Amino acid sequence: MNSDDREQEVAALLEQNERALLDPAVRRDRERVLALLAEDFEEFGASGRVWTRDEVVDLLANEAYDPPVMSDFRCRMITPLVALVTYRTQHTHAMTGACTAVNRSSIWVEEEGSWRIRFHQGTPAERAPVRPG
Repeated sequence: MNSDDREQEVAALLEQNERALLDPAVRRDRERVLALLAEDFEEFGASGRVWTRDEVVDLLANEAYDPPVMSDFRCRMITPLVALVTYRTQHTHAMTGACTAVNRSSIWVEEEGSWRIRFHQGTPAERAPVRPG
């Protein structure tokens, strides 16, 4: 498999994994979330808060969550075992109609044949038309 094929294969898998982490059923499944987050996972949330792996797992297991729309997904291989993923989410609040957009990035690392997130960041962004992706 050449490097372009590998990068496309990894990108497809990581997009699937990122979308899974936006799925309320996956978010409530502690074991599935733990399988996707590296032991030393850390998140800089869109709120400005820093989250540990355990804090994120506990939060997701108990949250009421309406998933956002993902767009502009991109994956760049940093090394053969490290990938940078970027995308945008947009969410419209069901009751108020308020729309929020967040630019997101994740660093994924392949460990023992499985890809896991080591770092994630969400940064509030200006709202723009969603381009499904």
